[in-house]
Amino acid sequence: MSTHSDITAWFGGRLPPEWTEHDAPDITIDREEITVVVAMNQPELDDADDAAQAHADEGRAAGFRDETRERRIGIAREAEHRFDRKVAWGVRIGDRRMLFTHLAVPVMTRLRQPERQVLDTLIASGVARSRSDALGWCVRLVEKNLDEWLAELRKAIEDVERVRSEGPAA
Repeated sequence: MSTHSDITAWFGGRLPPEWTEHDAPDITIDREEITVVVAMNQPELDDADDAAQAHADEGRAAGFRDETRERRIGIAREAEHRFDRKVAWGVRIGDRRMLFTHLAVPVMTRLRQPERQVLDTLIASGVARSRSDALGWCVRLVEKNLDEWLAELRKAIEDVERVRSEGPAA
């Protein structure tokens, strides 16, 4: 089983240098998927408003997506074989993060009536279209509000993985 640092190191060595010259990619890993987000320079526009800048950013992202498709597919195939996870791609331009492909994985859960009522309230208010969408909204809200705590928890998990890998072979 590969650790987060193993996977990150592999992508650091495997990605073409021109994809990492601006900044290191953001690599997010879970049990099913590895998401690689390449940092890109923001297009420079003279006196552009936010809407024009957003369109320019989207154009730069679309160009990267089209121009790198074959290379990304090749790298993804290697990584999927090596790490037994799907690979998703995206770009980060300024504060905007745009994903090209990513998984939507079903999660089975049992909720009691109070939790279902929360989801149904989000649906009734128009915040979400379905219970699945409402649950995703709740998870994103928790992530946003507990970012520091979650980062500390993820670091602890990485430390446990490191110590476990240094132990005797099973």
